[in-house]
Amino acid sequence: MPSEASWRAVAARRFTRATLRPLGTFIPATPGGVRFTRRLVAGSLAVFGPPLRGTSVRRVQLATQGAPAVRGEWVLGPGVSGADAAVLYIHGSGYAICSARTHRGLTSRLSADTGLPVFACDYRLAPSHRFPAAADDVRSAFEWLLTQGFPAHRIALAGDSAGGHLAMDLIGELGRAGLPLPAAVALFSPLVDPTFALAGERDLFRPDPMISAGRARRLVAHYLRDADAEHPRLALPFDPSVDYPPTLVHAGGAEMLAADAEYLARRLRALGARCELRVWPGQMHVFQALPALIPEARPAVREAAAFLREELVPRHGTSACLFGGSRGRLARRRRSA
Repeated sequence: MPSEASWRAVAARRFTRATLRPLGTFIPATPGGVRFTRRLVAGSLAVFGPPLRGTSVRRVQLATQGAPAVRGEWVLGPGVSGADAAVLYIHGSGYAICSARTHRGLTSRLSADTGLPVFACDYRLAPSHRFPAAADDVRSAFEWLLTQGFPAHRIALAGDSAGGHLAMDLIGELGRAGLPLPAAVALFSPLVDPTFALAGERDLFRPDPMISAGRARRLVAHYLRDADAEHPRLALPFDPSVDYPPTLVHAGGAEMLAADAEYLARRLRALGARCELRVWPGQMHVFQALPALIPEARPAVREAAAFLREELVPRHGTSACLFGGSRGRLARRRRSA
C-alpha cells in the first residue's frame, strides 16, 4: 500500500471538496433531492468507473415464496465463466442512491480479478422503502444463491458504504440463527454506525471531502425513519456467539467513515475474528469505484479480490458445480460497453 496518495487522487479530493461537498448543502433532503442525487452519482460513476469492456450481465428478478423478491444482476468480467463459488455484492450510498447498474464498474473488476461470477443485489431503496426492507432483500439474495448450487462456504460477501452495514447485519442474523456463514467478507468504506456518531466526530476535525456527517445522516434517515437506533439490526451488537468470517476492510484516510472502519476492525478482533484493515492515505469514500480518476482504485480492488480468492480455496471433498447449472445458465447475456 502506498504511503502517500497519488497526485491525481489529491487533485480529485481537492476538486471534490471545493464542489461536491458545498453542492450537497443546496440539495434538499427530500425525495426530489434523492432523485437528483441518483442522477448525479450515476453519471459520475459512468464516466469515472465504467464496466470493463467484454463484461457479461444478466438481470435477475424472481418472486420467492415467503421471502422478498430477488433482484439484481449476475456480472461476469471478461474471461469469467463457470465457477463453483460466487461473490454477493451489496452496493452502498445511504440505502437510497445507487444500484447494481451504477456499480457495474466495480463489480466487473471484482469479477475479473477473482475469476468468479458476482451477483450484485438490487435491494429496495429509500425513501420508498424503509428499514428493514434493504436488509431483508440482502438476506433473500443470499438464500437464493444457496438454492443455485453455491453452499455458504463457497460464497463471499463484498460491499461498500451502507452495503457494509447490510453485510454485517446479514452475518449477524445468520450467525444468531445458527445458519452457515459466508466464507469471507471484503468491505470498502463500510458504514457501521447509521447514526453517524463515530463519523461525525471525525468530520469535525477532518471534514470529509464528499459530504458532511449531517447531510449523510439526513440521507440515511429516509431509510431509518422512526426505527429504534438501538435495534440489533442497526446497532450491530457483534454477538460473541457468532463465528465471524475473515474480513478485509478498506477505508480512505480522508473520509469520515474511516472511523467506522477502525471501529469495525476493533470489534471483530476483540471477538477473536481475523480482520485486516487498510486505511489508504489521502483517499476518498469508496475510491475503488473510480479507476478512471484515481490510480489507487485498481490495486485496491485487486487486493480485495486476492483476499477473497484465498479464503475461497476449495476445501477437500468440495464438489464443483457449474455456475448457474440448468436453472441459471447465462444463455441471454448482453454486452455492456
